[in-house]
Amino acid sequence: MDSLVARTTCQAVEMSSLFDPVSFAHGPAMPNRFMLAPLTNMQSHADGSLSDEEHHWLTMRARGGFGLTMTCAAHVQRVGQGFPGQLGTFSDDHVPGLARLARDIAVGDGSGKGSVAIVQLHHAGNRSPKELIGTEPVCPSDDSATGARALSTAEVEQLAEDFVAAAVRCRDAGFHGVELHGAHGYMICQFLSAELNRREDAYGGSLANRARLLLDVIDGIRARCGEDFQIGVRLSPERFGMVIDEIREVFGWLVDGGKVDMIDMSLWDCFAHAHDAAWADRRLIDVFAELPRGNVRLAVAGKLYGGPDITRAIDAGADIVALGRAAILHHDFPRMVAADPNVVMRSLPVTADELRAEGLSDGFVGYMRSWPGFVAE
Repeated sequence: MDSLVARTTCQAVEMSSLFDPVSFAHGPAMPNRFMLAPLTNMQSHADGSLSDEEHHWLTMRARGGFGLTMTCAAHVQRVGQGFPGQLGTFSDDHVPGLARLARDIAVGDGSGKGSVAIVQLHHAGNRSPKELIGTEPVCPSDDSATGARALSTAEVEQLAEDFVAAAVRCRDAGFHGVELHGAHGYMICQFLSAELNRREDAYGGSLANRARLLLDVIDGIRARCGEDFQIGVRLSPERFGMVIDEIREVFGWLVDGGKVDMIDMSLWDCFAHAHDAAWADRRLIDVFAELPRGNVRLAVAGKLYGGPDITRAIDAGADIVALGRAAILHHDFPRMVAADPNVVMRSLPVTADELRAEGLSDGFVGYMRSWPGFVAE
């Protein structure tokens, strides 16, 4: 009997931790540890303006109990678009739609706690399709594999300014903050990569130089958006030319700089061991959770498909869990975990009608068909 009481008490402590608020050095606290990951959905208009479909998809997650609701990657330059139907932040014309979205995300589930509203800022770099942007893509260095040309030093400086200007638009629209997409082989990640970045100016060579664009953007956002505005950074530890030791060093610089509130590690599988031979005996989540982070919060993403996975991630030292597939399949997954700590997302494949019931438009459902085994034929 005593052991049963102990197990029950332990579970209650673990579950309460999932629903404790998460505070930040800047901006409002999350009411719980659940974050909607930034997910490509191809639902907005061709000019980058917000559609009713994307508004519905995102606000449905805020109402479903996510403590932080993040948009898809939103491009900061027209030539930085990475996919059709992408949300834009490169024009003042986008601000009215962004304002509507920020307002309605912040309402949250109506309990008065609200959801923290964040835009992920993005530039696809050499991954911008030429047929989509109407010109050759750009990259830190010439890239024959994609046909991308190298940015001039002046263009890199303009890119940094355009990231900052996009953040100002998001702040003016009422968002609580932004996340800089430095992962998955997109522009900031391309600058960090010694494989793609072969520049000989101040933005290439040493890791400090390759990280200069990211750090300059952070400095600019903090200076112009103020102390109440949240800044996050998404990083990949491996693939796309990323090296674990270098990403750990960048992680430390972000913490020491005191201007970033969240580091969002996209791990593909939180509990997988690293591919890097020097770290192959370690789980990826442990490689980063062990690092000193002061007031910076650690978010993790990667195969978190149910309550037990989420609890494991928090127990391993993460502050926040970023959910993708589970959030697509269940707009109210945080509430489901609150009701049943052992709940897992529904089995795949699912029908198109099931996805429509969860707030996905036909365009989004069409995109999900490109994920193997996700949508039933």
